[in-house]
Amino acid sequence: MAGTITTALSNAFKVQLLKGNHDFDTSMRVILLKEEEDLSQNYGAATVSSGSIGTDEVSHSSYDAVLAGPESPGYSRNVQGVGGGAYVTIESTYPKLGIDGTTAEIDFQDAVFSNVTVAADGCVLYNSNAGDPANDVIAVFSFGGTVSATSGDFTIQFPAPGASTSILRLA
Repeated sequence: MAGTITTALSNAFKVQLLKGNHDFDTSMRVILLKEEEDLSQNYGAATVSSGSIGTDEVSHSSYDAVLAGPESPGYSRNVQGVGGGAYVTIESTYPKLGIDGTTAEIDFQDAVFSNVTVAADGCVLYNSNAGDPANDVIAVFSFGGTVSATSGDFTIQFPAPGASTSILRLA
């Protein structure tokens, strides 16, 4: 069975946010999802737990995750995902109130998987220190097609912060 990836905030995240179970100053991570034709399930608003992704993570033996962004210097760390796949811990100096004075926004550093050979159709953003680990997924993002790297860097570039551009924002 082929799965699908639909860009959406997790339904569980909306409730968990109001319960105070997400602290964006802690470990935000990204899991890469395989190509859609290789997925065993669908991903979107109903995705609630990073632990349920399992074999749908992009597999690898060892990736170096380099975190880089405008707010703090980048650094590298060897990381591995819950299903043997790849994830990156993301640093952030947000959330904060934006320039418009009414929109709360967050800006994540770009996630870079260094020196990898990988093909992915999307990713899952989750909080590894969520108050409820069974509901740790924040959002699912479709890349709109397969994105790959061959013996190079695979970068997930998050949009610039702003009232209409931040990857996550509340107006």
